Amino acid sequence: MIVINNGTVVTMDDDRSVYFGGHVVIDGTRITAVGPEPWRAPPDAPASAEVIDASGMIVLPGLIDLHYHTAVGKGLCDHLPLWESLEEFWYPSIRALDAESAYWAAAVSYLESVKNGVTTVNDMYRRLPDLGRAAADIGIRAVLSSDVALPEHDLDTLQDNKDAYDAVHGTAGGRVEVRVGIEWLPLASPELLRDARQLADELGTGIHVHLNESLTEVEDSKKRFGRRPTEVAYDAGLLGPDCVAAHCVWLSDTEIALMRETGTHISHNPSSNAKLGNGIARIPEILSAGINVGLGHDAVECNNSGDMFEVMKFASLIHRAARVDASLQQAPDVLAMATRNGAAALGHQTGYLAPGRKADVILVDTRNVMFTPLAPGNADQVYSHLVFAANGSAVDTTIVDGQVLMRGRRVLTIDESLVLREANRALTRVTDAIGWGR
Repeated sequence: MIVINNGTVVTMDDDRSVYFGGHVVIDGTRITAVGPEPWRAPPDAPASAEVIDASGMIVLPGLIDLHYHTAVGKGLCDHLPLWESLEEFWYPSIRALDAESAYWAAAVSYLESVKNGVTTVNDMYRRLPDLGRAAADIGIRAVLSSDVALPEHDLDTLQDNKDAYDAVHGTAGGRVEVRVGIEWLPLASPELLRDARQLADELGTGIHVHLNESLTEVEDSKKRFGRRPTEVAYDAGLLGPDCVAAHCVWLSDTEIALMRETGTHISHNPSSNAKLGNGIARIPEILSAGINVGLGHDAVECNNSGDMFEVMKFASLIHRAARVDASLQQAPDVLAMATRNGAAALGHQTGYLAPGRKADVILVDTRNVMFTPLAPGNADQVYSHLVFAANGSAVDTTIVDGQVLMRGRRVLTIDESLVLREANRALTRVTDAIGWGR
């Protein structure tokens, strides 16, 4: 049993309850109690209960990174737009992966996430068994999908995705799952999308797909198929309540209606979209349509940071600036995107703190300049500081499935120095294999 006591508990429950000096009790992998007052040990409490004093800390659900790519090449293609960066480095690098490179790329990616308070990643990449090993070793909750494209593009096939499902789905005590992934429409066809839906249904799993990320993607789809990307996906039956569609920057009114009709979830990735020059998604209209929207960082190769606090800030400011409207994307709503909305998109029992939910919990230290001044008992200010002032370095403790992965900023499950060293070596192996920089 773990008792988190005396913290500011931001539950993200239906009432958005915030308890000052409250508690959260974890037994095994589940939350068993959440309350507004300090915990008092009942007579039958086990003597071995671990008590974490959360004085001066905010206790909240772990963040969920709803669109994610393991990445090895941070900072190499900052000067390139999406299509060119994909062709020049991303696709060559992921084709060149060996088992060790994939493992260490995933390990350093998941390490960064854990240190930034992310407890779940929805990761589309290659060599999923190696990613699954890294997730199991670090302890993060990982939903993995293959980078599936048509065979001529030399990425993953649906058979690769099925093999990965058979190999690692449900491993690490159920923390590692496998979904069916589709890279994007320029490397796919309507037939491939139909086959992906059929495979997902056969396996009883979900789908992860890029849609309407860039104007060039939209124009390519119109030229090749006579329809926009989301229209192609809808006609192929790909969309649905088990589908997470990433980006969705360039949705038409018709496509927004198709997303709503099918119950498809959207991952909004504002900082990646901005850095690549892809534009700003129509999030106000998407939300008004009743579509569930979570948040993702995308990849450090097109974002340079896996810090979801940074993504939350972008997810508010970029829309306020573009629409000249400070009423948009208020802090509690943005925090919901990064927690309970992401959990809903993945069908997970995480995302808010309540008895019976999975014990994915983080503690954020307020005893620093980011959270100062902080008025006692002011919930609005707590939300504001989390979304607009904080960054991931304020995360003190990360707990996944009831296991403490990080405490006092020290990761307990893996040798951090080893991960950093081997990730650098993995980058060298990959760049040597593709002749990068020669």
